Amino acid sequence: MNKTPAPLSGPLPEQTGRPAPESLLARRAGARAMAATYPEAEIHLDGGAWGQVRALRFAPCAPAAIPAAAARPTVLHWHGGGFRLGSPEYAGVYARNLADACAVDVVCPEYRLAPEHPFPAALNDGMAAITALRGGGPLILAGDSAGGGVAAGLALLCARQGIPLAGLVLHSPWLDLTVSSPCFAANAASDPLFSAAAAREGAEQYLQGHSAQDPLASPVFADVAAFPPTYISVGAGEVLADDSLGLHARLAAAGRPVHLTAIAGMEHVAVMRGNALVGAEQTFAEVAAFIRDLARPSVSG
Repeated sequence: MNKTPAPLSGPLPEQTGRPAPESLLARRAGARAMAATYPEAEIHLDGGAWGQVRALRFAPCAPAAIPAAAARPTVLHWHGGGFRLGSPEYAGVYARNLADACAVDVVCPEYRLAPEHPFPAALNDGMAAITALRGGGPLILAGDSAGGGVAAGLALLCARQGIPLAGLVLHSPWLDLTVSSPCFAANAASDPLFSAAAAREGAEQYLQGHSAQDPLASPVFADVAAFPPTYISVGAGEVLADDSLGLHARLAAAGRPVHLTAIAGMEHVAVMRGNALVGAEQTFAEVAAFIRDLARPSVSG
């Protein structure tokens, strides 16, 4: 059995990346052109030795019952995009709605993307955000797709560092970069948004020779004994369904509080894309209730 890694004193050693191909740059430009802007929400988080990151912060609308900012929980949500696409703006509508529904702050950090910045640059940026926000209200980590993998990897780092977390929320998380799940073949016809070919390409650009079995890269292999209460949602027909099922099984076996919602006909990260999609409204209601339950002790105390 592997020994528990020693606590970190600073950022994880980073790899030298490589330039992004023109096709990927074009996809990023197209996504940026369609993204909403939230200039009033932009902040910069100083994580000391971990560095600084740009983020968007969505505070709840301000009826008198909402706790002061120093006391209310913060949800740190990492966007998806296969580790090589996306930005905090992608999660903006979801973050705005969640902040209002739960009376929490939702912060969406901007992490560096592969292939220019391969593993573990995204984790170092995540630790910068966590470090900057420690000392306030309870922290809840969250993410969708590849951002779910970042969030779960950070939950493992926080466990190793002794950093307390109130919870973890994962939507269609990509947790196994070995791309070896039978779901890639079994659910290929029912998942129009992701594929084995895209996963292999994204994993190679992110890992660039690093082991896909490193639990920080593939949290489905993590020691989850110290993970916080966790909510996981996934479409039953997604190619990533086994990632969610595998993490759920490990958490349950370790006796950790965990809830898994697997909905037939729900597409990849549907809750991030609009409540009209199959399963999205149910998922949002469940995750809002989960976060309110986590927040209740700090609000009432």
